[in-house]
Amino acid sequence: MERHYAFFQNRDCEFFPCHKGVAEEDFNCLFCYCPLYALGEGCGGAFRYTPKGVKNCEGCAFPHRKENYDAVLARFPELAALAAKREKDHA
Repeated sequence: MERHYAFFQNRDCEFFPCHKGVAEEDFNCLFCYCPLYALGEGCGGAFRYTPKGVKNCEGCAFPHRKENYDAVLARFPELAALAAKREKDHA
């Protein structure tokens, strides 16, 4: 099965490729803004915090690797639980 829905590339983007370490032909732009960012330290990626405490994912290419599409989707239940908790806490 081809699974064209699992891969998207925008070579016209002025930042393409925005992370090093992934071959251009395999660079997946589908998760341009990483959905795992909201998981904080539990995202599993190669991030660091800036001196001001901002999460910097510049060194992480995990969601941009073509083969990691299923791994990113597998984390969506955690994101849903996080969203539900936040809604509950703010109700």
